[in-house]
Amino acid sequence: MHMKSWRNFFWVGSMLLVTSCSQHPVFKQYDPVFQPGDQQEWAAKNRNDQDWKKKIALTDGRVFWSRTKIDILEAPESLHPYGIRLHVYGEYEVFWDGVFIGKNGNPGQEAMLAPEGKMWATFIIPTHLTEKGEHLLAIRSSLHYFPDHVGIFGLEIDYYDDILTDRLIETSYMHIFAGAFLIASFYFLFLFLSDKKEYPMLVFSISCFLFFILILTEFIKAYVPIHYSLHHIRLQVIGILMFGISFLIPFYFSMQFPYPKRKLCLIIYAGILLLIFLIKYDFFDFTARIMALSMCVFSFGIVVFGAYKRIRGARLVLLTLLLCVLINFVTSFDKSLYAGFGLILLSMLYLLSLRIKEQRLAYENSLVQSTRLRLELLKKNIQPHFLMNTLTSLIDWVEESPKKGVLFIEALAKEFDLFNQIENQTLIPVSQEIALCRTHLEIMEYRKEINYSWEEEGIDPEQKIPPGILHTLLENGITHSLPLEGNNIKFKLIFESNAHYKCYKFLTFSRGVRQTTSNREEGTGIKYIKARLNESYHSKWDFTSEATAYGWKNNIKIYC
Repeated sequence: MHMKSWRNFFWVGSMLLVTSCSQHPVFKQYDPVFQPGDQQEWAAKNRNDQDWKKKIALTDGRVFWSRTKIDILEAPESLHPYGIRLHVYGEYEVFWDGVFIGKNGNPGQEAMLAPEGKMWATFIIPTHLTEKGEHLLAIRSSLHYFPDHVGIFGLEIDYYDDILTDRLIETSYMHIFAGAFLIASFYFLFLFLSDKKEYPMLVFSISCFLFFILILTEFIKAYVPIHYSLHHIRLQVIGILMFGISFLIPFYFSMQFPYPKRKLCLIIYAGILLLIFLIKYDFFDFTARIMALSMCVFSFGIVVFGAYKRIRGARLVLLTLLLCVLINFVTSFDKSLYAGFGLILLSMLYLLSLRIKEQRLAYENSLVQSTRLRLELLKKNIQPHFLMNTLTSLIDWVEESPKKGVLFIEALAKEFDLFNQIENQTLIPVSQEIALCRTHLEIMEYRKEINYSWEEEGIDPEQKIPPGILHTLLENGITHSLPLEGNNIKFKLIFESNAHYKCYKFLTFSRGVRQTTSNREEGTGIKYIKARLNESYHSKWDFTSEATAYGWKNNIKIYC
């Protein structure tokens, strides 16, 4: 999905979240009162309940009643009755103005019968009982599983059809919203599997998947009946998901905007989240709010540091976090939570897209640079200066010793043949590269009349390396080194490997160098070596070149 499509989709989803509860209410609810016991006349509208309590403590599954006064502010339209949606722990019967309008389970018989009913129940209210004015909602309940959860946790009155359909419409939009993050989760997981060093992709993928599960867990109540005895399991799952998301989002930002003592700060933050999760384990809404607040505060600190350091993308993410705070002030916690998480994940996707773009540009630049340097290296081997010196030496050898002149020609032809075979390859066997080096030494012996020797140690012929890098080091060693007293220069190639890296040590044994180190490092040959290594191994390599007491040492380390 393109970035623009993601942005448009998210804003549509955000507006739905923000406006879904903006309708004008048609009722006013007063505080409920409670009374243990079971008397049917307690359902009557005009029953005196002055001695009832606002809170009661139960220790068993006995029956108790609640009475709630409700003002209907606007009478319903004809043929469109009101309905009431309740979020109440327990199994209960519902009475409106003393009239029985429905039941949810078997109050008082929970110990003898299997769990029945659901946590969120909807009942239709007779039209003649919904005229404008004061009414009474009475509920006969029992709480066998959670006797300490007495109360009405959610009450909504609206047109019955709207109560049924609005929840399903909202749930369908949220599931589409969640599905987008599920697709993103799998997409970036596959990208990570193709390059297992890109841990930000893995963290983003896991965050999207947890957000998908969080939305699913929250809105599954709209179409799957959940008994109140199982509701705590759902809340525990939401708490665990909140814990994971609240840690992963700042962890992701810390990878994108590195700061001092990052590991220590993350450990402390994880400890704070765990403490919040364990201490307030049974206060699910409170725990979710505190973890979301902790996530925002910690993320805000990280992003502010990134903006201070002028890291690309930090300012946009900072603006996103401020927008999340604004959404929290204008909507309920549930709506702001999902809109905020969606915004934050979108900003994470933006940072990831910047990272992918930078990697693609770096790789394309590497290919362009590698091609350009390869052509320059080819020109260097066939440039007039090289050919004139080689042909001059060849004429001298043909005149003085025709047999050696023939060998000189054969060595020259062999080098050009090998070079033409490998210069278009990305990786070649190290044995082929060594053959090129040995052939080049034969030519240079004829040209410079210096005794060159080649030694190897621990070489694995099947290992592959970018073409021309050892040849370039050899050429640098020949060009910049002075022979020893016996008129000889020795080159030695050592290969070492373990579970973490492979290392090629290229040693030059000579009397000294003719140019300074800085000049060598700026040469075309060194640039070519680095470009070739970057083309084949990206950032998983290291190259060093330094003078030693015996001459020169080059190290090429390739990480596994």
